[in-house]
Amino acid sequence: MSAQIIDCKRIASEIRDEVRVDAERFFGLHGIRPRIMFVLVGENPASEVYVRNKGIAAEEAGFSHETCNLPSDVSEGELLDLIQKINEDRSTHGLLVQFPLPKQIRQERVIELIAPEKDVDGFNPINAGRLSIGMGEYFAPCTPSGVIEMLSRSSIEVSGKHAVIVGRSNLVGKPLALLLAQKNSKANAVATIAHTGAGDRLREITLSADILIAAMGVPLAITADMVPDGAVVIDVGINRIEDLTKKSGSRLVGDVDFENVKLKASAITPVPGGVGPMTIAMLLKNTLTAAERQTQRQLFSNY
Repeated sequence: MSAQIIDCKRIASEIRDEVRVDAERFFGLHGIRPRIMFVLVGENPASEVYVRNKGIAAEEAGFSHETCNLPSDVSEGELLDLIQKINEDRSTHGLLVQFPLPKQIRQERVIELIAPEKDVDGFNPINAGRLSIGMGEYFAPCTPSGVIEMLSRSSIEVSGKHAVIVGRSNLVGKPLALLLAQKNSKANAVATIAHTGAGDRLREITLSADILIAAMGVPLAITADMVPDGAVVIDVGINRIEDLTKKSGSRLVGDVDFENVKLKASAITPVPGGVGPMTIAMLLKNTLTAAERQTQRQLFSNY
């Protein structure tokens, strides 16, 4: 048996098409383009590529966008002043500060300052708190919400299934567990968070999964003997490892030993080209939602 390879690129393209159509409809109603501001600090090549790709995606969706480049020696105060200025700019609906940041800037201060209604990455503690109790308007982080959307659009049954997430980060593992456990049409799973701290028991935990999600940041850590027959395997990891057979001398792999695990799983995501495209698609969807919410508030405030 070989697993169905989940076509994440197709699903992400569907979402991006839907966002583009909805953005045009939004513009027709209000004469406003959804607008996102990217803030890039320093000259990290990977960050530059990520921000450039997000900008291209925003443009293709019909959004207005701008990237603010700051030098690597910018002070924390200068960055916070810029964020506050963007918070107060009524024409900007989404704000994304690209991480990592230089050591002189406290990441938690940046996350706390971004206005929750413009926090399209879903990192602000207010958004995280609302997600945790499933109450009010909030933005969930893009990668976890992309995983939920991908499972739903792949017609993979989630309700009542045991979903094991290996990884406990605030960006993926924890919010994904919360989204999976929510009682709604797209989730309602039994969610377990595991991590490398489980030691020898980690394999015992992963073998109990109907849906196994790897979000550890450790290349090829999930091996075939850790995966039950017929499980759905979602690989969130993306790691660069040495490969002297490649011209570049390296290649990208996930947290899952794809070639061997695909022989046991019923469905699996590839790396690259798996969850990554879903993350950008959900960023666009969050930005459109932010524009709609803020425009509605402004309209009501005029009465």
